[in-house]
Amino acid sequence: MSLFADMTPLHSAIAGIWGILILASIVVFALKRLQPDRDHSELVSRTVSWWGMIALFTAAFLLSPTLSIVLFALVSFLAFKEYLSMIPTRRADRRVLFWAYLSIPVQYYWVADGWYGMFAVFIPVYMFLFLPFSMLMTQQTEGFLKAIGTLNWGLMLCVFSLSHAAFLLVLPLVGNTDPQAGAGLLLYLVFLTQFNDVAQYTWGRLFGSKPIVPVVSPKKTWEGFLGGLLTTTVAAVLVAPLVTPFDWQQAAASGLMIAAAGFIGDVTVSAVKRDLGVKDTGSLIPGHGGIMDRIDSLTFTAPLFFHFVRYFHA
Repeated sequence: MSLFADMTPLHSAIAGIWGILILASIVVFALKRLQPDRDHSELVSRTVSWWGMIALFTAAFLLSPTLSIVLFALVSFLAFKEYLSMIPTRRADRRVLFWAYLSIPVQYYWVADGWYGMFAVFIPVYMFLFLPFSMLMTQQTEGFLKAIGTLNWGLMLCVFSLSHAAFLLVLPLVGNTDPQAGAGLLLYLVFLTQFNDVAQYTWGRLFGSKPIVPVVSPKKTWEGFLGGLLTTTVAAVLVAPLVTPFDWQQAAASGLMIAAAGFIGDVTVSAVKRDLGVKDTGSLIPGHGGIMDRIDSLTFTAPLFFHFVRYFHA
């Protein structure tokens, strides 16, 4: 009894996530036994990958905030690398790409230092102004606008947006002295974002018939979107007392925001992939594709949720 009595709300939430994963693994195992004639290899690969990803994030959450920030910096680096591998780049811009990559550890240094002022302006102001100057020094004007536009957009998506999730770890909250408060908010954001993806997919598979954007993502339906919106909002209200300072109205608002923004992030990256003629952004995560395939929703939910928290509680 003392073991459970000593568990913090954050530990309880993490234990709940592991419980859901164990239950999902049992269901997958049962499906393989009950339906041997059907191909469940992708489902098995996805489940195995979830074990690895959740184990990695659990270790980062429990060991130290600094390790979690380093992990997010690594995810930003891998996502940006995937992005550049899809986007055609000019040979003359290799030196410019060096500066773009270098901005990743600098951005996350501002996060680790808790310096909100530099965190908020470094990429959207300083890098936005510096990269075009660095690019024009190559004196290659053909394709200049496309090159600088895609590079800046990639930094905003893969680095700036995602770094908002990491900043939750060091965001000071009014009247809160719990050292794990930031980790709880980050866990809340990541859990609801991923939960929303699964919920929208499940509702769409069960009841979906009316596509929202059939040319961009034909499997995204109104039934899936609305079902995910409702389910995620309910989950947000139920989980909020464990790991957030939200009342039920703020929890419901955050759930609606995360569900809507997650959907937009998903279809936006889908539009990019269709434009480039690729199915997945990479193959690093078996059953899921690349890093960007897994964090596309988070890149949109993270900055919105961060400023929601900062407005009401920081």
